[in-house]
Amino acid sequence: MASKKLFLLAGDGIGPEAMAEVKKLISAMNREMDAGFETEEGLVGGCAYDAHGKAISEADMARALAADAVLFGAVGGPKWDTVAYDVRPEAGLLRLRKDLELFANLRPAICYPALAGSSSLKREVVEGLDILIVRELTGGVYFGEPKEIVDLGNGQKRAIDTQVYDTFEIERIGAVAFELARTRSNKVCSMEKNNVMKSGVLWKEVVAATHRARYADVELSHMLADAGGMQLVRWPKQFDVIVTDNLFGDMLSDVAAMLTGSLGMLPSASLGSPDPLTGKRKALYEPVHGSAPDITGQGVANPIAMIASFAMCLRYSFAMAPEADRLEAAIAAVLDDGLRTSDIAPPGAARVGTAAMGDAIIGKFLG
Repeated sequence: MASKKLFLLAGDGIGPEAMAEVKKLISAMNREMDAGFETEEGLVGGCAYDAHGKAISEADMARALAADAVLFGAVGGPKWDTVAYDVRPEAGLLRLRKDLELFANLRPAICYPALAGSSSLKREVVEGLDILIVRELTGGVYFGEPKEIVDLGNGQKRAIDTQVYDTFEIERIGAVAFELARTRSNKVCSMEKNNVMKSGVLWKEVVAATHRARYADVELSHMLADAGGMQLVRWPKQFDVIVTDNLFGDMLSDVAAMLTGSLGMLPSASLGSPDPLTGKRKALYEPVHGSAPDITGQGVANPIAMIASFAMCLRYSFAMAPEADRLEAAIAAVLDDGLRTSDIAPPGAARVGTAAMGDAIIGKFLG
């Protein structure tokens, strides 16, 4: 079997603890299933800054570019709050997204039946929830220029961030959303702010044109992004696939995460365009949760989002859909058995640590 090259960037905070469970799973798959994964490990975020003075070294960036897929943990923490803006821990993730040209971020929000009671919303609002947010990842206000703080004198400064989108950027993320919708419930809701932002006017126009030209079989609706945030907490099951820009996607996907009961439950995939010769995409997979410095080193972090991100890796980078299905079913089965980490445990319920949750899921997966 051809080798599958994975580059692991555990990062900071609870990133290494969550990644450890995926490393155990990869080893088990190689041992029990002859899966053929080859792994390398590098530094990103604050730990990379401590070692190299930047959020990711050139050597590790080269390894990321050479890998079939990158698995990423989390970056940041109070230790690095005062470092220069261009070398802050988050700059490593932004560079990975930009240099790997990962324009499509997929963030599923699934509420497992066993966790419907863990959401802050009523059970009937979230039980059975299965939506997918498709976020444009390499354009918009996070990358637009100029991006600066200007000293105006007299004690005054001006901060400038620029929201920029070209037609092709909107077309390609729209196409990803429509293609994915065809494999689900065939509905796309596009969210922007065309009432106050020119980029929103263009976004709506291009998404609509892409729909008419190539995807008329898919049901398309449009919604202002602020109204979309409200609707996500009012009745989220009205949505199937949501497509939106970089800034709104960042915020809306975090809202969606809490519908599921915890940020520790939400995986993500960031994909590039298919190579015209091989059909392979550059890809990075990461849990949506942050570095959680308040629980780092305590062995209580929830590894499910990291493990579910690896399931997405199996599906999108290695065409291992049956194995991805089995791994996702193993997560559901463990939750059905009543195992809970602290973030998803109801008051007074028994709780398991990071390693115990990971071992339980691996055990179910290997069966």
